[in-house]
Amino acid sequence: MITFIIGLVILFVGAAIYGSICERVMKPNASFKTPAIKLQDGVDYVPMNKWKNCLIELLNIAGTGPVLGPIQGILFGPIAFITIPIGCVIGGAFHDYMSGMISIRNNGEQMPSLMRRFLGGGVYKIYNVFVCLLMLLVGTVFIYTPGDLFVAHILKGDASTLSTEVIMVYGVIFAYYLAATLLPIDKVIGRVYPIFGAILLLSAVGIFFGLFIDGYPLTEVWEAGVANVHPFGEHFIPIFFITVACGITSGFHSTQATIIARSVTNEQNGRLIYYNTMIAEGFIAMSWAGAAMGAVNSSIATNENLFKQAAVVVGIIAQDMLGSIGGMVAVLGVIVLAITSGDTALRSLRLMLADALHIDNKKKINVLILASTIFVVVAGVLYFAKTDASGFAILWRYFSWANETIAVFAFAMIAVYMMKNNMPYIMAVVPGTFYMYMVSTYILHAPIGFGLGWTLSYILAAVAAAAYAAAIVRFGKSLTASKSLR
Repeated sequence: MITFIIGLVILFVGAAIYGSICERVMKPNASFKTPAIKLQDGVDYVPMNKWKNCLIELLNIAGTGPVLGPIQGILFGPIAFITIPIGCVIGGAFHDYMSGMISIRNNGEQMPSLMRRFLGGGVYKIYNVFVCLLMLLVGTVFIYTPGDLFVAHILKGDASTLSTEVIMVYGVIFAYYLAATLLPIDKVIGRVYPIFGAILLLSAVGIFFGLFIDGYPLTEVWEAGVANVHPFGEHFIPIFFITVACGITSGFHSTQATIIARSVTNEQNGRLIYYNTMIAEGFIAMSWAGAAMGAVNSSIATNENLFKQAAVVVGIIAQDMLGSIGGMVAVLGVIVLAITSGDTALRSLRLMLADALHIDNKKKINVLILASTIFVVVAGVLYFAKTDASGFAILWRYFSWANETIAVFAFAMIAVYMMKNNMPYIMAVVPGTFYMYMVSTYILHAPIGFGLGWTLSYILAAVAAAAYAAAIVRFGKSLTASKSLR
């Protein structure tokens, strides 16, 4: 438990210190007219108070990500209690804050536009490919995980195989997603899912206190033979950082931060809305990581459950700590949040593909054909994930890999912005280079990648990471003579 507590101290004290540094670097100006004020249109640009923006930001970035990732990541041992908070403080929270603030200072532009503005048209096109891949995988993951949770803990069925119950539940979610992809149905759900967002946060608080009340045994990082040891032989670098993406750094968050940028009324609220909200997600990740370790150490769950059935473990832990009713409410909160994120992802994917392929969205037949094609691909990926022995772990990692790759692009954009405005761009280059190394190592070694050996993958990834850092600095310096952008 000592390692866990040290991790929490790193998270909250580190956030107070580094968050203050980030704020001093950006120098938020209360008199600056934000896009929500100067471009107010009652549709996209709508002024909202800081607490409502915080809630919406939390709902947009949190869901099953900071729950399922840490559950699998804790298989690497208690080292996770240290790496999660450090990464969250200097990587994820910084990434979210800067993405949101840069958008605010550029009329609420979304990430693709910011990519084009600061990194050029070529990078913008490559970025769009990865964003589309991420949206596809987000949609797939958010059918798999809420479906399994519903079958296992609401219907009390077997979610480990592609049973009739599982197929039926997946089918219902598919039907909803198809409708949501074609129609603005999310506006109905959107009115009630803030309630489930509160449930998610409260359940994380319940899990946190449950660790102490129920006396869940946690392993310490200094105990021999536990640190960095994975029961199934996985490599800590890069697998840990790919698996625990949403609890440390998530590229998906940048796409959500720029949406909120259109409703922020005061730049000085940025730290609360962006930086501190990511710290809250780090707390959720730490709580579930601790619960997962305690569940294994208490024989409530097994390592294999964490590796292959992480979604099922959520319900096991929730019901053990919060009771049957409290556990069910917590599970329902996770289910609904996952579904209300998945529908948005697939609808966004349809719009992005239509734009890229110059498909007329006004013709309903075009929309239906494009949406149907997307769902065929999703169904294929889902079938693989459910029928392969390690399908979920593989699906989750490719989802997380795409997520971290998007973050690499975001860090590059942030670094160039900081260079053009005489800010300490090393704050962005270091985490960006780190994740460039992680995503490169993973895809170079992965079977659904280049399939290279670990040693060669590590070497080539180091070259790619060094080239990434050099390219950012060179490109940024080539622009410093031009007029500074806000």
